[in-house]
Amino acid sequence: MAKKEILQNPPDYRHDTVLPLPPEVSADAWAVDAACSGNPGRMEYQGIDLATGTQVFHFGPVHGTNNIGEFLAIVHALALMERQGLRKTIYSDSYNAILWVSKKKCKTTLARDAQTAQLFDIIARAEAWLRTHAIQVPIIKWETSAWGEIPADFGRK
Repeated sequence: MAKKEILQNPPDYRHDTVLPLPPEVSADAWAVDAACSGNPGRMEYQGIDLATGTQVFHFGPVHGTNNIGEFLAIVHALALMERQGLRKTIYSDSYNAILWVSKKKCKTTLARDAQTAQLFDIIARAEAWLRTHAIQVPIIKWETSAWGEIPADFGRK
């Protein structure tokens, strides 16, 4: 396994970002991530612009799971980009969420009850959006083992 490069903030070879991004990562992108205290538990997600380091969106906390948050974060980014007329790459460190988005279905096993009813309404809206809109941007798996934590990480590990 290759030794992980320690990146400066920002690396002197990057002029397209304020973040310590490896050369393989496009700065014309958003990174998304979710955090969950417990499983299920208090879940939230966010999107970060990789060129500026600013938070583009945030949702939660609500009662849910990390995988649901990762899925909703990608769909939120897709819908917001479409509404704003943007075409940027989306990075997610969740293989499951990327797969669920490609299949247009949140394959959660979370119990539907009074505590999760609002979240299931949001999931249904996200799935409906995916069924009625073409994905116009690349969704790329963030390679944590090679690149470190995704910039949208909540830092709670």
